[in-house]
Amino acid sequence: MAFFVPAVRLGAGHLRANVSNGLQYLENQEYILYTTFSVGLGCTFLCLNCVLLYTLRSKPVFRETSRYILLYNLLFADTAHLALSLLLYILAVSRLMLTMSVCGLLTMFSIYVESISPLTLAVMSVERYVAVCFPLRHADLVTIRKTGAAIAAVWTVCSLNIVIRVLILVWRPDYELNEKMKDFCSKEAMFLTPMTKHFDEAYSSFVFLFGGLAIVFSYVGVTLVARSASSDKASVRKAGKTVLLHFFQLVLILTFTLNSIILTAFARQLDRKTLVRLSIIIFVCLNLFPRCLSALIYGLRDQTLRPALLNNIGCQLRCLVGPNKTKFRKRT
Repeated sequence: MAFFVPAVRLGAGHLRANVSNGLQYLENQEYILYTTFSVGLGCTFLCLNCVLLYTLRSKPVFRETSRYILLYNLLFADTAHLALSLLLYILAVSRLMLTMSVCGLLTMFSIYVESISPLTLAVMSVERYVAVCFPLRHADLVTIRKTGAAIAAVWTVCSLNIVIRVLILVWRPDYELNEKMKDFCSKEAMFLTPMTKHFDEAYSSFVFLFGGLAIVFSYVGVTLVARSASSDKASVRKAGKTVLLHFFQLVLILTFTLNSIILTAFARQLDRKTLVRLSIIIFVCLNLFPRCLSALIYGLRDQTLRPALLNNIGCQLRCLVGPNKTKFRKRT
């Protein structure tokens, strides 16, 4: 979990001090502008994801198709992670210090839902590979029951990640549940031991290796079918582009895990004010944007989902505008 200024992934105490002190070099108007932009953009993505979640539960075709079930699982994890990111971001900007127990609960749940997305992307890519390369057997190979089992496996693997982190946290000699934190609530503030750093590197490598190989294998298979297909080439090429977008989304999500390393490398070369701005760019591009890509990839490109999504967005906008203003516009 990373946040701009104090809430970015701060891997070292020196970096935390630099970024925190960087606030003093920002003018009040610029600080308010950055905060408003980040929170406003995050809330916009959050609303879009919520509308798509509602859309995926609004019709039987979405509830009974494996592709959309996987999408719902991915979107649910992205939405939960986005909501927690904004919550911790606002707490950090407000300079509210939490207790170790509350911060630990928030960061654990955030890490949990964050780690679900890369593995789900890999499963979705394999599903597209089966749909394109084995169209006649797709209904037998990809059933709702098997889809549920795949989702359960993803959540189980991610839960093991949390269990190991809890054990590492319990072994901390200075850990007390009711103690108030001396720094802003973040993943790095909770896990300061070298063991956690090694575990993060190992787990991120595993996820990238597994997810990357699954997506690359799926993309190569879909591409080969696209070249040899005599009919319906447009559908096959669209599936290939979807898998490629999954890989792009996976790279963005896993690059975000290197946030601390990136900021630490630039901390010695940039001034504090520029470092704060860089942290904002990383927060928006590598944390907020990838969590909205699912809605853009499927919500706007899927011929079945797009009409329902646009209709629900229109309904939400009409509710925000109000019935009186809507009637007035119709008359004019």
